[in-house]
Amino acid sequence: MQQRNIALCIILSLVTCGIYSFYWFICMTDDTNAAANEEGTSGVMALVFTLITCGIYGFYWAYKRGELLDKAKMDRGLPASNGGVLYLILYIFGGIIAYALIQNELNKLAN
Repeated sequence: MQQRNIALCIILSLVTCGIYSFYWFICMTDDTNAAANEEGTSGVMALVFTLITCGIYGFYWAYKRGELLDKAKMDRGLPASNGGVLYLILYIFGGIIAYALIQNELNKLAN
């Protein structure tokens, strides 16, 4: 897992009209799978599924990232919250906010 500067990721996503957010999406997917030590859908496949379903798979993706982050926290002896519901709601109303919070949790786990 690699720590990423959240502000820089948001700025790059805005400047590139969302193209960088695809890369960020792929990296977050792979990092959460690695943090939870689970063989899940790869980042590239998750992006393909999201594009094919016109974003519907993204709702499942956001919820699943929360579950995997909770599992990773519990494995490390940290208190886990019900992040899946939070990320799902934030993804519905503003995907980049959910991305930022997921990346924040990944940065904490990478220490």
